[in-house]
Amino acid sequence: MELAAVAATLRRRANPRILMASLLSFHCRQRCRRLGVRFLCSDRQAFVSQPPRPPPPSERAAESFHARKVLGTFREDFEVGSRIISIETGKIARFANGSVVINMGDTNVLSTVASARGDGARDFLPLTVDYQEKQYAQGVIPTTFMRREGAPKERELLCGRLIDRPIRPLFPSGFYHEVQVMVSVLSSDGKQDPDVMAANATSAALMLSDIPWNGPIGVIRVGRIDGKFIFNPTMDELSLSDLNLVYACTMDRTLMIDVQAREISEKDLEAGLKLAHLEAVKYIEPQIRLAEKAGKQKKEYKLSMISDGTLEKIRNLAEAPIQVVFTDSAYGKFERGEALDKITQTVKAKLEEECDEESLKVLPKAIDTVRKQIIRRRIIDEGLRVDGRKLDEVRPLYCESGTYPILHGSSLFSRGDTQVLCTVTLGAPGDAQRLDSIVGPPTKRFMLHYSFPPFSINEVGKRGGLNRREVGHGTLAEKALLSVLPPEADFPYTVRVNSEVMASDGSTSMATVCGGSMALMDAGIPVRVHVAGVSVGLVSDVDPSTGRIVNYRILTDILGLEDHLGDMDFKIAGTRKGITAIQLDIKPAGIPLDIICECLEPAQKGRNQILDRMEEEISAPRTLGDGSTPRLATLKFAADSLRRSLGFLITQRKRIEQETGARVSVNDGAVTIVAKNQSIMQKAQEKISFLIGGEIEVGGIYKGVVSSIKEYGAFVEFNGGQQGLLHISELSHETVSRVSDILSVGQELSLMCIGQDVRGNIKLSLKATIPKQDSLNDNLDGQASVVPANQAVNVWASPSLENTTCMENLGSLNDAQDESNELQSATCSSPAVVIRSAAECDAQDVAVVKHITTKRRKPSKSSPRPYNASLPCQDVGESPKNNDVSLKKRRQTKKKKEMDAFSGTKQKSDSTLETVSLAYDVDEKPKPTIRADSLKLGDTVTAKVHQIRAHGLVLELNGGIRGMFKFEVNGRRDFEVGKELSVRCSSFSNKGIPVFSLLEDE
Repeated sequence: MELAAVAATLRRRANPRILMASLLSFHCRQRCRRLGVRFLCSDRQAFVSQPPRPPPPSERAAESFHARKVLGTFREDFEVGSRIISIETGKIARFANGSVVINMGDTNVLSTVASARGDGARDFLPLTVDYQEKQYAQGVIPTTFMRREGAPKERELLCGRLIDRPIRPLFPSGFYHEVQVMVSVLSSDGKQDPDVMAANATSAALMLSDIPWNGPIGVIRVGRIDGKFIFNPTMDELSLSDLNLVYACTMDRTLMIDVQAREISEKDLEAGLKLAHLEAVKYIEPQIRLAEKAGKQKKEYKLSMISDGTLEKIRNLAEAPIQVVFTDSAYGKFERGEALDKITQTVKAKLEEECDEESLKVLPKAIDTVRKQIIRRRIIDEGLRVDGRKLDEVRPLYCESGTYPILHGSSLFSRGDTQVLCTVTLGAPGDAQRLDSIVGPPTKRFMLHYSFPPFSINEVGKRGGLNRREVGHGTLAEKALLSVLPPEADFPYTVRVNSEVMASDGSTSMATVCGGSMALMDAGIPVRVHVAGVSVGLVSDVDPSTGRIVNYRILTDILGLEDHLGDMDFKIAGTRKGITAIQLDIKPAGIPLDIICECLEPAQKGRNQILDRMEEEISAPRTLGDGSTPRLATLKFAADSLRRSLGFLITQRKRIEQETGARVSVNDGAVTIVAKNQSIMQKAQEKISFLIGGEIEVGGIYKGVVSSIKEYGAFVEFNGGQQGLLHISELSHETVSRVSDILSVGQELSLMCIGQDVRGNIKLSLKATIPKQDSLNDNLDGQASVVPANQAVNVWASPSLENTTCMENLGSLNDAQDESNELQSATCSSPAVVIRSAAECDAQDVAVVKHITTKRRKPSKSSPRPYNASLPCQDVGESPKNNDVSLKKRRQTKKKKEMDAFSGTKQKSDSTLETVSLAYDVDEKPKPTIRADSLKLGDTVTAKVHQIRAHGLVLELNGGIRGMFKFEVNGRRDFEVGKELSVRCSSFSNKGIPVFSLLEDE
């Protein structure tokens, strides 16, 4: 059956040769499968092969062993400062000259070393250290466009310098072969800083390689919390520590110190250094054991050394003229350099005459060696320095603050021939630098950028990207100043300090600290005290047989030449109270810790001398806001308002910045504005407040834009997109016939919120923002009055658009149940509406009842003319003609009073409260009638008791106006109908009914 199916399938093929081959192949394959043999077939031929015989068990084991490649890994575990650390080799990067993976917790760092095969024919050691933190180490994809890591970041350069500084002095003298160290962070848990681990891994990798190196070294980080020293602290512990000390050493000598502290005393720092040395040496023994297991035999490299005979020959030619130059203190830096160059050219000419090629090759190195020996011998034997100063003397100082007043802050600092210009720029919190490091904070709000241009040393050079030296010096000065800055909660600005080196002759980084401190005070930043820095040097004599220092001198404020020809550059910065930053670089293979600690005292004396001069120039921060200091404002909005407008604000931020010139940032639920002056700040605040809005307050003034115009008023958009109604009666103190005569769509207005109507609509007023002289007896056009701020209601409104609703509410005053509800809510601080006379309300009762009981008719095309509160109230039975005459007389009276006021007639103050009796006496003339649009908060009047209710009284004023008085708990209740009371208008109910209080109770 199977053959038939296959034949049927193959029968459809066109080629009979293929058909026969397929049938043969299938038939043979079936028979071979039954016999247990393998069948091999090609396009042209087929053959059968017997399966191979299985090998014996012993041979199978041997074959399996040779097929699998076994990794020879070696590992050492040890404990330092309660942390378990392991170093491992042989598993990763097996082809490197030396490779080590160090582990602490879940952080793993790989360090590899390699050396070039050249002849090393040069006069310096080309050592390169590349440290890299790739984002995969923390499980993150880079946010760059290419999603790859780019050029080295500042932190990576600093970590590379941290590794380079302790290992460089341990290479043999004359070893000038190229060496490259590459360090990669394989994984990071974010708890440990990988920089110290990388330095120890590099030491172990050099020990395993065949490169000559006089190691190993131990590197450790020390912190201090509550006076207790902590070794290898985590990042969380380091944020609470007042000390961040990185210490590197050999078994008996110090190689490198890097410190950031919060004014730690010299005594405490000395104790921390001694404890750090005891813990750091614990890294050395495991490296030695690992090198014994897996280390390579050190190769013999060609060393570029100067023969004794050549050195003696060049010394005889150059020593005397060089000594003359160094003993003359009148030479400056460049004059001295030119004189030494002439001596070198003279010696070169003599060697060329003698055709001494060997001496010509090493002439620059030999001349430098002769200079070094002469200077060191003069300092050690005679105590004389190149410029004639004493060993502990600081060079002449010059300080200047406010060098360029248009800048936020600036200063000029000179010490000897070293000169630095420092400037300060303030910015918004959003201007803080974003950090992509796998450990540490994500942003940095204080930045110090150090620049060393070639002209500062009279050279020609290119300006490229980040320079390791510039980054290192700038970070040192940044650490020194960071401890005296105010906390972010008190000073939310982002601060950038620029240090421009104008002339260099030693210790420009410490000059940056001094100049930066003065510039911060000049900018008005409330720094606590000044910070100054000084560099201390060392010149020593070493016993050639033992390598121990037998004699030495400590130099304060070293020159560039003393730095080059000396043994140490010990930079120490701090305040009078203590040390804030340290950086130690050395040239020999280690210096005893006792000598290092001895340098702290002369550094403190020199630092205090510099602080005295700095305080003479500027001793306290200038007033923030003077000169060109920018203004910073943080606007807080309601959560709902900010959430509603946050996206729109972010999209409009660039437009606001272009229109106003301010800087705007949005973060942490707040909007921060930075402006150059107050006018720019005000413009930006108005635009942002308009976009976002806030809590609307009755009596508040808001900026708005007319969105649409109707016959009865205009709708205005304000306070973050909210809509309000500007009624026609609130446009002006005068009568307005058409809204379009005054307003247009898109027009910007300053409006006052005068409350809400019964339907919750926001009511706005334009005339309330226009000043107008007002009194109780001369308030003809119903001007809205602003009451003192201690009142519950800020303003009371003119007639609302809902006239019918207001009349219905006032007409139902005789209903006992409605009256009781009104009296219960009389003390609530709610927006008021217009108060009409009782005659007008009674005249509307019939219309109200008819309106409720009958079906509402469809409104006609022509809208009725809205009620205008600016018109005078007419009593019942008064004809329109008489009303016009009365209005004319009142206007004439008003005009006369305005002329009197202009000519100096004394007017009654608006804030004066006047008591007006409204009772009608037969023997006296009729009292003035109180109109609805003239009554306002604080007015004192006389009213009659119209009705006595369960919760209070219904009072009647002259003119038919009715109000309410609410009974108080345990208050007076012995009132009689028709009795007159002296009352004060204290508030208005939500329906516009005035609420009074008794004067006798006050």
